[in-house]
Amino acid sequence: MAIIISQIKTTLDEPKENAAAKALSALRLKPGDIEEVRLYKSSVDARREVCFVHSVYVRMKDRQREKRIAEKRPDVRLYEPGELSVKRGGEKLSGNIYIAGFGPAGMFCALTLCEFGYKPVVLERGADMDSRIKAVEGYWGGGTLDRASNVQFGEGGAGTFSDGKLTTRINDPLCSRVLERLVEFGAPEEILTQAKPHIGTDRLRGVVKNLRQRILELGGEVRFLSPLEGISLKGGKVAEITADGAELPCGALALAVGHSAHDTFRMLLQSGVELVPKPFSVGARIEHLQKDIDLALYGKYAGHPALPPAEYQLSYHEGGRGVYTFCMCPGGYVVASASEPGTTVTNGMSYFDRAGSNANSAVLVSVEPEDFCGSPLSGAEFIQRLERRAFELGRSGRAPAQMTRDFISGSKAGSLDFTRVEPTYSLGVEPADLGGLFPEYIAAPMRNGLRYFDRRIKGFSDSGSILTAAETRSSSPVRLPRNEAGYAFCADNLFPCGEGCGYAGGIMSAAVDGIKTAVRIMEKYAPGE
Repeated sequence: MAIIISQIKTTLDEPKENAAAKALSALRLKPGDIEEVRLYKSSVDARREVCFVHSVYVRMKDRQREKRIAEKRPDVRLYEPGELSVKRGGEKLSGNIYIAGFGPAGMFCALTLCEFGYKPVVLERGADMDSRIKAVEGYWGGGTLDRASNVQFGEGGAGTFSDGKLTTRINDPLCSRVLERLVEFGAPEEILTQAKPHIGTDRLRGVVKNLRQRILELGGEVRFLSPLEGISLKGGKVAEITADGAELPCGALALAVGHSAHDTFRMLLQSGVELVPKPFSVGARIEHLQKDIDLALYGKYAGHPALPPAEYQLSYHEGGRGVYTFCMCPGGYVVASASEPGTTVTNGMSYFDRAGSNANSAVLVSVEPEDFCGSPLSGAEFIQRLERRAFELGRSGRAPAQMTRDFISGSKAGSLDFTRVEPTYSLGVEPADLGGLFPEYIAAPMRNGLRYFDRRIKGFSDSGSILTAAETRSSSPVRLPRNEAGYAFCADNLFPCGEGCGYAGGIMSAAVDGIKTAVRIMEKYAPGE
């Protein structure tokens, strides 16, 4: 047992380690009262005088005193370790445990199973990391898009080519387990204490490869360029799956296919698996100079060596629709993220040092199933139409772009002014009317949201900022319903998992859901021979 005390502040010029002593003083504890004290989480508070705000982990000798302190003080809570306790089931597997997808959910599902003596087989439609990097960088350089290995598909999933952001809104003890495992596989230790941890695209690649190697050492198998091609339902079970052109007996199947596997969703629906449409969001990437964001948020402290590049998170509501910034990448780049030819998709990426000149984030507007008649795949079809229209507006593979001020004013296109902000989209940008790209029920609240954001952060919607479209892969347009035991209603050995199946919203929550899915499989089945 231990406690976490929050709201411990230090100035920019004092060591963060002072937070531990301040925590003990706030709790009126003496060195003899404790067994361990350490920094737990740190963040920047830029609301008034810019400073650091910390949470401190304190383990006392008197466990009952910990409970009494936590009960009395609103700034103190009991610490919950991210430990796993699994009671294995007794049902015999009639084939291998297959995991479709090797993104965060699939990776942590496979790793957890392996660590408890199971030997899953991972089917990943894309290539291994090194081959995938070569394919993606070739595409970014103007080459041909690889439909199997791209920003969406391949080892590590869509999160591999992002900021490696590990922020999450879920408050689950397993989050600490995920962070600790990532550090074990090569992530920087500072992610354990950052309130908004990130690994960076460059560092994340090695972490993913090391995690895969551990799975292999423990007896698991990872097959690249091996998509899940079909499933056969018989008697309330997935009896067989099809992969690499072969029909394979299936003991259990964890679906961790990611938010962009629209072809897999179609196959599942045709095979008799229930899918339901879910809300998601679409929009565009906005780019600013990072120094402008630093100045707007840090004021006179901008440029202080102790401060990281400034981040923001903004939201606005209008007529039942949410408008919000998502996946903010300090010192990052807007990257080409299509997974199908003839489409244009944008995403954001940062390296570990976040040293790029620009900041970018998605500006998204929420959409509902009712916007597309509500059939299971209508959202996916809407996404594809938007991406194809963006490709047409971009011409020759470039992305359609517009000055933010021109989009807000309703200008049909206008010229692009790179005086302040040089777009980072490597395939180039083309002046376009983004108001004509989006339906009015998206464009109108997006304009009003940008006006509101400009009041929150001075210059946000001017200062030469540029919008690049289309951002369409923020989350899955479908959900595969599952019961409390974690399996689909149509088959008791089919386990929907992660972001693609509608149960996560980023690297951390997907990884946590992957762990929980592994536990559900183990609670049902005994390990195979």
